[in-house]
Amino acid sequence: MGERLTIGEAAAESGVSAKMIRHYESVGLIAPPIRGDNNYRFYDARQVHELGFIHRARDLGFSIADIRVLLSLWRDRNRPSAEVKAIALAHLAALDAKVAGLQAMAAQLRQLAAHCPGDARPECPILNNLAAGQRQVQSSR
Repeated sequence: MGERLTIGEAAAESGVSAKMIRHYESVGLIAPPIRGDNNYRFYDARQVHELGFIHRARDLGFSIADIRVLLSLWRDRNRPSAEVKAIALAHLAALDAKVAGLQAMAAQLRQLAAHCPGDARPECPILNNLAAGQRQVQSSR
């Protein structure tokens, strides 16, 4: 039997907080750990490695559902890499769409700020735009 780590030790080793380890266990991403006589959780090296995998996948923004599939593929040594690549490319496309959306928001806010005099007068195109619910910037001059 290999070394068993407490939840705190597993958290330190994997970079995943104890709270998130319990969450990943509750949603079935990792197998329930061995429980000691004191009911403490004890994790083996495989589980700690899986937690590190989950941590890195979360850092890349993968959803729990995607991580579940990626873990399953990682555990299957006969997996086709095409499935892994398809998941990664779909996630990349979603990230690209989010980036484009953020860039559009930044451009709109930049344009609104440029039209705001930013002085002591109460006239404010930014507030007017928000109040009007307009999606496009309109010149206030």
